[in-house]
Amino acid sequence: MPPIEQKVAAELENIDNALRLIPDDILSLSALELAGLGAVLHSIYNGIENIIKQVLKEEMFEIPTGTFWHRDLLLLAVNAKIISPAVLERAKEYMAFRHFFTHAYALTLKPERMRPLVESAPDLIDEFKNDLKKHGIA
Repeated sequence: MPPIEQKVAAELENIDNALRLIPDDILSLSALELAGLGAVLHSIYNGIENIIKQVLKEEMFEIPTGTFWHRDLLLLAVNAKIISPAVLERAKEYMAFRHFFTHAYALTLKPERMRPLVESAPDLIDEFKNDLKKHGIA
């Protein structure tokens, strides 16, 4: 099994690739293109969760289960000092979008509601990477 640093680097590369797929002007996207953008935002958040799970497993933490496991995972990551409270707050917005995207019809996506997530995604990922470095990973 590859070392945790290799696993995290691979996930971060996937996240960076997803970020590059985001267009500059989302207001003019078709419904189908918005659905694709929703999938990209979903993938970015999933990448964050995947990294957190890998780090927690490496450090012998039990991964949360149950109805609120996504929220509990982020809280555990803060308690384990993997992410900062600031990253937690920003990541919650993407977690909420992930939930909506997973359970709603893609054709109900509104570009004006997605725009804040699109615009702040690069900063969130930069902060997340900095937190990982402070934790000794990445």
